Amino acid sequence: MTLFILEFDDRDWTDASLIHSAEIKDFSKGIKKMNFNQVEFVTSAANLEACPDNSLAEVAFAGRSNAGKSSAINTITGHSRLARISKTPGRTQLINFFALGEGRHLVDLPGYGFAKVPLKVKDKWQRELEQYLRQREALVGLILLSDIRHPLKEFDRMMIDWAVQSDLPLHILLTKSDKLKRGAAQNTLLAVQKEVATLDNVTLQLFSSLKNVGVDEAKAKLSDWLASPDMIDEAGDTNNLTT
Repeated sequence: MTLFILEFDDRDWTDASLIHSAEIKDFSKGIKKMNFNQVEFVTSAANLEACPDNSLAEVAFAGRSNAGKSSAINTITGHSRLARISKTPGRTQLINFFALGEGRHLVDLPGYGFAKVPLKVKDKWQRELEQYLRQREALVGLILLSDIRHPLKEFDRMMIDWAVQSDLPLHILLTKSDKLKRGAAQNTLLAVQKEVATLDNVTLQLFSSLKNVGVDEAKAKLSDWLASPDMIDEAGDTNNLTT
């Protein structure tokens, strides 16, 4: 079964929102949050076989082009150029890994949608990405970025369905809420929340790379997925963690 058609690259870098989601819980209560500023680029993989074999847990970021995926990774980590932001469609064709320490990684997946590339190339990208999502054992969660002005497009829904069927936790970042008035943004958030309310392991929030809104909530969710109590106990070292 085909999951989606790929489109690469973020081309709009002004995601912002004015309000937080009331649905964000204290995901990491009792768990030390990870220090996302201590992150470094590790490698780019063209296929599953080329992915790092020492990864214990990783969270992947996915979304359509223009959803602000690279901007979100840069904002969360506090590094403006960590994830490459390109205005040229088709340039970001690899699965990019960023190490947080203790075998934990953030993963920047190619954007999906309608790519302005030859069909043969697009089909190859799709096969490789689908293989990663289905077979990557270290994958513990998926961050899905969706433009709040056009939430849950067909490809977003396919990704949500896949995550639910695979029992993979999924967290939706509704980006660019600064493009809407406060009330409209809140109404869209509630509408999407209602739509996914019956789905297991699916949560959501508003997010702003431009205004740094929702960043702490996103970090808390990532910490909940990546920084398990077992990891802290076994490591016996909090150099890469912060309270």
